[in-house]
Amino acid sequence: MIDSFPLLSLCLAWPLLGALSLVFIQDSESAKRGALLVAAVELVFTIAVAWVFDTARGDFQLQEDYPWIPGLNIHYQLGVDGISILFLPMTALLTLMALLASWNSVRHLNRFQLALMLALESATIGVFTALDLALFFLFWELTLPPIFFLIGLWGIGAERRYAAMKYTLYMLFGGVPLLFGVILLAINHAQFAGGTVPQGLAFSLPVLLNTPLAESAQGLIFLLLVLGFSVKAPLLPFHTWLPTTAMEAPTFLSALLVGLKLGVYGIIRFAIPLAPQAALEHRWLLAILGAVTLIYGALIALQQTNLRRLLAYSSISHVGLVIVGIAAFNLQALQGATVQLLNFGIVAGSLMLIAGMIQQRLGSTDLVHLGGLAKPMPRMTVLFFMFALSSIGVPGTNGFPAELLMILGVLQTYPALAVVALFGAVLGAAYLLGFVRRAFFGPVVYDSVAGAQDLRPRELALLAVPVLLVLMIGLYPQWLLSWQETSLQLWCQRLNAATQLITDSKQTYRATVVGVPGDGSI
Repeated sequence: MIDSFPLLSLCLAWPLLGALSLVFIQDSESAKRGALLVAAVELVFTIAVAWVFDTARGDFQLQEDYPWIPGLNIHYQLGVDGISILFLPMTALLTLMALLASWNSVRHLNRFQLALMLALESATIGVFTALDLALFFLFWELTLPPIFFLIGLWGIGAERRYAAMKYTLYMLFGGVPLLFGVILLAINHAQFAGGTVPQGLAFSLPVLLNTPLAESAQGLIFLLLVLGFSVKAPLLPFHTWLPTTAMEAPTFLSALLVGLKLGVYGIIRFAIPLAPQAALEHRWLLAILGAVTLIYGALIALQQTNLRRLLAYSSISHVGLVIVGIAAFNLQALQGATVQLLNFGIVAGSLMLIAGMIQQRLGSTDLVHLGGLAKPMPRMTVLFFMFALSSIGVPGTNGFPAELLMILGVLQTYPALAVVALFGAVLGAAYLLGFVRRAFFGPVVYDSVAGAQDLRPRELALLAVPVLLVLMIGLYPQWLLSWQETSLQLWCQRLNAATQLITDSKQTYRATVVGVPGDGSI
């Protein structure tokens, strides 16, 4: 059903219109205020979408469906469900925070920088709302140009152009298997419906979810989609672009990259539901890949002496835990995984923004230049410590219910990996609290630290909202879980149906080939 008012199109188009309007604003201060207004209004729009969303329904809502490329049966199709709905306000909030954080740090081409930030927001909203796989792939690729220019033009490292090129090449590499997977799904629909190519192609996610897919094709498509999404997640061994980007890119962009995990969202949204039997057959591979990423990221983070690089490896480690939770394929673990994805925007993004504030004041985030930050900057220390506690899953913060649900869910499916997840949590506490002790406490050694300014009112304001969310979700997580529960139940039901198909096929094989009755009796 097409709703009467295109709310999702409004959320999609508003930042892009704001980016285009900056062409007509010559004064840099006016451009910054205008971009901030656009981002604030976008946050209101996304909250309105969440407000009208019916949490009792698990299907796609607020759908818009218009022909786009009729010759290929590609549609401009948008919609949200309980899995994707909260990523819209999270994207808007994190973009607003990034704009505020970059208020005084960009000295040249600031109108272009603001326009790229708003364009990136628009493309990201498109990734979370697109229900046509061709449209999704378009938005997926459109996130690349803004990030390339933001790293190359406003990066803070000497190798920023190398980092921009490295990021671009990695994402282009990931886009190739993703595109092949989408094309194979569309061709499979044409073959199943008895149509011809291109008239019988279908890219609509609701249509493809109800199109049978041969078991032999499922394995290939699942691996193609997982490979494409793993690069952006990132998972081992495709993770090296993130530490490089965290060191060379502007920190407001790094906050977006560690806070919005589009690759993990793609695995939940597309890879597993579109090839459920293959996902069940290969979930052990997904679980092991996540566990290795979890421990590897944590061990490398333990060795870091630079805060930005440490946060990058911490993000990689947490992605590994989320993948382990997804691979458990039960409601508890999946709820924890989706909540943790939202937590990335709140916690990982805020920690990276604080790292940027330290970089602006001291010119470095290396431990050798820090020490005793708590004395000149007590407010920053308190907020950083709050987010650090959330990152390691301390009760009372939003990290606790997410990690608890994931570990409980994984315990039901992979008890050994639940122990690995607990070990990863211990390592997370070790590297974060160890850095806090060495960087924020102890004697003040350098004059630059002694004279550092604490959080300004603008910086305090932009961090106030995520701190409140940390406490609200930590103390009462049910209000967040209720948004997702019905859609995640349908997600699990689809996997359960695939499990039954696998069981039936094995029983049929035993009865017809091996000669054993299908019910297993003798």
